[in-house]
Amino acid sequence: MANVDLYRQHIQNLLSQHASLVWDERIQAQTIFDTERDHYQLVYVGWRNQRRIYGPVLHLDIMDNKIWIQQDGTEVGIANELVELGVPKQDIILGFDPPNMRELSEFAIG
Repeated sequence: MANVDLYRQHIQNLLSQHASLVWDERIQAQTIFDTERDHYQLVYVGWRNQRRIYGPVLHLDIMDNKIWIQQDGTEVGIANELVELGVPKQDIILGFDPPNMRELSEFAIG
């Protein structure tokens, strides 16, 4: 359980960091932390030149003591950031990849 508590903290810190990097003041970066069910998101909301901006940039879940990355719209890759923080690759699942492709990555299959 200690790992899960640490994973929650890492995820919340990373999403908050990414939220602070929004370059356009017309776009609001909203962090959504459901610590009871372990769902975490960074969502962009706003308008730019009559065009609606809305959608998840990052979506992570913790299931069975593993971090599932459901959506990653970053350039660096949040999986890489988690590894830099000490999360073992076998505890990270790239949920956005099809199951048959996950075995080709260095991360957990799920």
